[in-house]
Amino acid sequence: MCGRYTLTAEIDQVMTRFGVSTITADYQPRYNIAPGQLIMAVIADSGKRRIGQLKWGLVPFWAKDEKLAFKMINARAETVHEKPAYKHAFQRKRCIIPADGFYEWKATPAGKQPMRITLRSGEIFGMAGLFDTWEAPDGRKVHTCTILTTKPNELMAEIHDRMPVILRPEDEEIWLNRDAYDQDLLLSLCQPFPAEEMRAYPVSQMVGNVRIDSSKCIEEYLPE
Repeated sequence: MCGRYTLTAEIDQVMTRFGVSTITADYQPRYNIAPGQLIMAVIADSGKRRIGQLKWGLVPFWAKDEKLAFKMINARAETVHEKPAYKHAFQRKRCIIPADGFYEWKATPAGKQPMRITLRSGEIFGMAGLFDTWEAPDGRKVHTCTILTTKPNELMAEIHDRMPVILRPEDEEIWLNRDAYDQDLLLSLCQPFPAEEMRAYPVSQMVGNVRIDSSKCIEEYLPE
């Protein structure tokens, strides 16, 4: 799964990386992003990309209430095209979640060790996401999203049995194109990212506390 991640770059770097000229929300670097929070997402609308905030935890438009959100922070890429909760969004409401790292907990003899996984280059990357808009009984509109996961690559297999779908930059335009739906092509983009282009390192147990959002969260943990 993907239940915690980081986006520590400056906003101009994020906008340049994803070819975005419009931002619709306040932005600040984040070191411990958690489900239920507002997160940055890139969406294409009429051929133009914009970046804004969505609440992490998908609430389908047909849901009776918001409680589904906490169960739907991730969607399995293998079945996203057929599950009622996701198939509509997969067809028409795909987005990209910018990140520069994500956390996962590795089982060790001493207990679970949090790990931060990044690209070896240290560059920003885009995780495949879906979004939807749910209207509350009082007329309030809630814009939510989920992050797709896939089977692990060789690096991640030693840490967890799932990993987020990381899109190749050259495939992001296909993913964001809401006017064209090719199920097989889209599913083909949801493969494990090459292990040789990624790295993982241990970090402090403090990342387990969602209230801590500090640059210390991404520092490599060196046991004494």
